[in-house]
Amino acid sequence: MLDLDDRLDELAELGLHQRMRMVSGPQGPRVVLDGRPVLLLCSGNALGLADHPRVRQAAADAAMRWGVGAGAARVASGTMTLHRRLEERLAAFCGKRAGLLFGSGTLANLGTIPALARRGEIVVCDQLSHPSIQDGCRLSGAETVRYRHADADHLAWELRQADGRAALIATDGMFGLDGDVAPLREICALARRHDVRVLVDEGVALGALGPGGRGAVAEAGVEDEVDVITGTLGKALASYGGFVCCDPLTARFLVHGARTLLHSTAPPPVAVAAAMAALELLEAEPRRVERLRANAEALRDALAREGFEVAGACAHVVPLVVGDAEVAAEMADRALEQGVFCDAVRPPAVPPGAARVRLSAMASHSRAELREAARVLGRAALAAGFRPGAGLPVAAAQDLARAA
Repeated sequence: MLDLDDRLDELAELGLHQRMRMVSGPQGPRVVLDGRPVLLLCSGNALGLADHPRVRQAAADAAMRWGVGAGAARVASGTMTLHRRLEERLAAFCGKRAGLLFGSGTLANLGTIPALARRGEIVVCDQLSHPSIQDGCRLSGAETVRYRHADADHLAWELRQADGRAALIATDGMFGLDGDVAPLREICALARRHDVRVLVDEGVALGALGPGGRGAVAEAGVEDEVDVITGTLGKALASYGGFVCCDPLTARFLVHGARTLLHSTAPPPVAVAAAMAALELLEAEPRRVERLRANAEALRDALAREGFEVAGACAHVVPLVVGDAEVAAEMADRALEQGVFCDAVRPPAVPPGAARVRLSAMASHSRAELREAARVLGRAALAAGFRPGAGLPVAAAQDLARAA
């Protein structure tokens, strides 16, 4: 039997010990952590809508009208009018004709991929896809092939080797740890050539990329060529839950075949109403997306002035690849001491030698806050024994992943 105490001691010695910090108050650009305000740079609340008055009011109204829980799975009594409304709005926003709500973005991938890829088939995914995509591939029972990150040539080679057995290509639209974007035009061209479905997870890209924040698929102009779009309500849409947007036939099939839809309680009406309000704000106020992009650029520029290597990140996610896991953890701790709350990402989430401090800008940050955060991070790096100019660019960190 695995000795949990020994394993935890081993993780601590390797600098891989994780802890959950307690935040008080709403998820704004600043939060109260351990009794003091800090600048928040590790939230997925990219558009700053989690504490918006309209979103709060929509959640409160839904609680009074619909109650706080759905009470059952979608195929039992758990589907409410509110769920269907949001599904229709999300489908239209993503350029699809049908949508399904799941309990989370992870559950959307864990249910959809096994439903669309079966034993005897092959599912092909990007090497750095979100863990829920990779786990969904494993759960499918299909043979799983991982192609080199964002490498369309390697994907083409793998599809040729599949000899007609490939059923699905799965990738993130924008990758959450590196901040780069999948080559979706090339992927869709290969899918057409080999008669393979394409699934794109837009969890990170929604609200950040594409016209009106519609995601990486819209930015690439391949809405009609991507078969399935998955995503989360927990980042730009400021709530909790997940979704799938696709054609009506696929949606009907998933109602029968996606186990995480069949056997999970439907998302609570409070969360659904909040996400609906956030989506309405996103559509009505596209300047929020423009502000997020401008803030991301300001953060990258300020970090570059401090000597950090930021090449490769193209949106609001900015990884500072420091290499050593203990150094990354100490750098994050030192930054927190100076009032900047960021996240150290260490193995196994990233390959050995590719630990990083991951930053995520928000539309609600001020430019002055982001510039000061960059200065704090520069000081924190030096205090942790890391010279900013010694960091790896994203591409070099991805090379480590390919070799892992």
